[in-house]
Amino acid sequence: MPTPARISPQPATSEAEIRGRIDTLIMAIRAMDLDGVMPIYAPDIVSFDIEPPLRHVGAQAKRKNWTAVFTSYQRPLDYEVRDLAIIVDGSVAFAHGLARMSGTLKSGVNKGYNKGYWVRWTSCFRRINGAWLIVHDQVSVPVDVASGRVLRDLEP
Repeated sequence: MPTPARISPQPATSEAEIRGRIDTLIMAIRAMDLDGVMPIYAPDIVSFDIEPPLRHVGAQAKRKNWTAVFTSYQRPLDYEVRDLAIIVDGSVAFAHGLARMSGTLKSGVNKGYNKGYWVRWTSCFRRINGAWLIVHDQVSVPVDVASGRVLRDLEP
C-alpha cells in the first residue's frame, strides 16, 4: 500500500486547487504584483508566449516577460479568463481557456486595443512538492493564414 504522501489527490479536489491557483494568478496580474505571479510557475517552466523568442525557458525568463508587461502598462490593468477547462490525471493537469489583458500602455500607443484582445491560453500543471505548478504554457493569437494578419478583434 502506498504511503499517504504518494496517494494521488482526487481529481475534483485537484481541479479546485488549480482553479484557486489560477484565481490567485489573475488577482496578482491585476495588481501588477510580480512576486504574486511567480509562485505558480515551476523553476524549469517552458513557455511559448506571444513575444519573441519562440521559446522561453525557466522561471527567470517568465519573470522577465511579466516584468516587461507590468512596466509597459499604466494602472489599472485588467485580466480575465473565460471558458476555463481543467483536466486532471494523477499528478498532471491541463488547463485551457481564453484570456484577455486590457489596459493603457504607458507609451500611449494602443492602436485601439485599450479593451485588450483575446488570446488562447493553455497551461500544463504538475504537482510538485504538494503544489500545482505550471510547467508549460502557451499563449497564441489567431492568424488569418491567407494574409498573415494577426486577428485581434475576435470575441468569445
